[in-house]
Amino acid sequence: MSSQLSPDDQKRVDQYLSAPQHQVARQPFKVWRLLLIVLVSVIGLGILSRLLSRLVL
Repeated sequence: MSSQLSPDDQKRVDQYLSAPQHQVARQPFKVWRLLLIVLVSVIGLGILSRLLSRLVL
């Protein structure tokens, strides 16, 4: 995909993105951790909803 910026603007964008505050070291994305968090949340909310329904009914 070609840039729609002028060469001067593209140079400024490249300088901005290469600044130290924009170079954050990120850990690798962990799919299994996200899946576990979602699964625990869904199960926990399901159990909570069943407990609340027993209190109401």
